[in-house]
Amino acid sequence: MRYLEADYQGEEILTAKKGALGLIALNRPRVLNSLSHAMVLDFGKALDMFEADPQVAAVLVTGEGERGLCAGGDIRMFYESGKAGDGKASEFLKAEYRLNARIARFKKPYVVVMDGITMGGGVGVSSHGSHRIVTETTKLAMPETGIGFFPDIGATWLLSRASGELGTWMGLSGKAINGADAITAGFADWYVPQDRVAELLERIAALPALALGQSIASTIRDYTVDGPKGIFSEGREMIDRCFAFDTVEEIIAALEKEQSDLAARTLIAISAKSPTSLKVTLKMLREARRSKVLETCLEREFAGTLQVLKVPDFYEGIRAAIIDKDRNPKWSPATLEGVKPESVEAFFVARDERLFG
Repeated sequence: MRYLEADYQGEEILTAKKGALGLIALNRPRVLNSLSHAMVLDFGKALDMFEADPQVAAVLVTGEGERGLCAGGDIRMFYESGKAGDGKASEFLKAEYRLNARIARFKKPYVVVMDGITMGGGVGVSSHGSHRIVTETTKLAMPETGIGFFPDIGATWLLSRASGELGTWMGLSGKAINGADAITAGFADWYVPQDRVAELLERIAALPALALGQSIASTIRDYTVDGPKGIFSEGREMIDRCFAFDTVEEIIAALEKEQSDLAARTLIAISAKSPTSLKVTLKMLREARRSKVLETCLEREFAGTLQVLKVPDFYEGIRAAIIDKDRNPKWSPATLEGVKPESVEAFFVARDERLFG
């Protein structure tokens, strides 16, 4: 949503300056600001420009349109590239993952408004930032297990560091959470009513450059309220209890013993996901817990995504969700029992090509 008026320049990535703020806006509202390869590259150039500009003390990231910040990466392009074997998917992922790491290491305050749909790649350009604002419209999710994929964009790092087993629940179920839950899970920092965001950002933009970096947090805090309770306030204990296991089969068995409505809804959600994706995702999350830096997780995810292009579930998941839109994927194998250990291990084979150093 356009909260600040300024002299924006660009096409799919808009940039401008207002006061000591460097503004970056994702501008593909017709497709919920889904990230193209060109957008990722231009986003990185904008960060380079603002980081080098001594007149810019902080960056603000928003999404154009009324529906949300960003629905993720351009999955259709990824699908078509995998079918064609043209390497475009790999190049996109390299650029996107490097951008995720760039955001996490950005040297100036990185303020992002995560209103509306914030999923997949949208989480990648927001939750790695330093000052993350959610509103009553926020719907955050990592829904990749529903398309034969697994949480990427550094999400295995974020999910594995969520309190208790909240991240495991998010990664396996793919279910959307609200702004309050995003804060509880460590994906966001402050809840601000949407009708007060523009006033907040105007105040930030009006701060003197020398004071901006030190005053952002306290300024945001002036507008912060407690958001409405979400899923985690209802089912935190159940989630921690059922998702503490290291196999998907044990997690499902634990859910089947529960009596709560949330457990039943969670079981239905997980049962609809790709069995291969579920097993790969859980292993990714457990490996990420042992990783010491984000870049290690991104390298692991990059190796895994290259394997995604070699198995049928991703193509079937995209067919059902985007191409034919019948919402009825036929997974192969169709059951957890049918997923061979070697099929999972293939996602964790280190590649010669590295993203970092």
